Amino acid sequence: MMHTVLALETSCDETAAAIVQFEAESFQVLANCIASQANEHAKWGGVVPEIASRRHLETMPFLIDEVFQKSGKNFSKIDAIASTVAPGLTGSLLIGSVTARTLSRLHNLPFLGIHHLEGHLSSALLLENPPIPPYLVLLVSGGHTEIIHVQRNLQYRRVGRSHDDAAGEAFDKVARLLGLPYPGGPAIEKIAINGDPKSFSFPKGKVSKPGGGFYLYDFSFSGLKTAVLRQVETIKSLGDLIPIANIAASFEQVVAEVLVERSIQCSVDNGINSLVMVGGVAANNRLREMMLQEASKKSINIYLAPKAFCTDNAAMIGTAALVRLVSGTTPSSIDLGVSARFQLDQSDLLYQTASPPF
Repeated sequence: MMHTVLALETSCDETAAAIVQFEAESFQVLANCIASQANEHAKWGGVVPEIASRRHLETMPFLIDEVFQKSGKNFSKIDAIASTVAPGLTGSLLIGSVTARTLSRLHNLPFLGIHHLEGHLSSALLLENPPIPPYLVLLVSGGHTEIIHVQRNLQYRRVGRSHDDAAGEAFDKVARLLGLPYPGGPAIEKIAINGDPKSFSFPKGKVSKPGGGFYLYDFSFSGLKTAVLRQVETIKSLGDLIPIANIAASFEQVVAEVLVERSIQCSVDNGINSLVMVGGVAANNRLREMMLQEASKKSINIYLAPKAFCTDNAAMIGTAALVRLVSGTTPSSIDLGVSARFQLDQSDLLYQTASPPF
């Protein structure tokens, strides 16, 4: 049976719409459009929530028209409408959610509220040969750095996380220290190509346990960010030019090493030989190359989400919605709201129509 979904994504500063189809056991992205606000937020060095939600409101109608035109579909060919409902910026989430629920009512179609992280996890299903549960996922993005055990029947268990900055946030903050533009990830990667990753020794942050020892699969990037700041201050105090490329390369190298080492260790310790990498930072070439190299040494199968679907997009939201539809999940309540913070392992609650969780 074929299923087709119109999906919207407005969790942060990317306005996105997509039409995704499931047929013959595979997912096909018929249209995927994204309107980036990066240039507008760059002048502030980060996302301004009020500006983000305003731009979503202005842009979304045009994106919906565009995906219908590109896909050749219309509402009569759509089986459900989905939008991200958690987590994210509340004002931004509301634009996508209200739009999706309104269209759902107007066209008498089921509505599915999607957890943003479930969307990222689903981006790996757009690979030509997607992973089959159970497997581990390193989800590394602007707002999240987590290791998640994806089990059968849409069950998720977090086994590692960042205790402060997400890796993407660390990239943004270090880029700002080096005078590089926002967003920091692509800017650092671009200039790091010309740098020496061994020129500076930055720390690999560990997270202490209350009773002693460390959390083996958890992350902390605030100390790394501070170490870069101190290095820049020291160089400035000596009156020397800041070797931006070398600092960027050294920082990027440490982040990649930490992410790869801990996720692979988690895979080995838990006897799971399939490891998936998704999220915006997963598009980083140094990280992708290192993950492939180190995983091959441990005979771990690696699945890297397609670069086109690493950063926030609606195709991954549509894919997550289709997985829910195909599995027989009850649609969300039309009264379902949005939440800035909502745990992934509670995502089943988004489909309890009698009592929406928020």
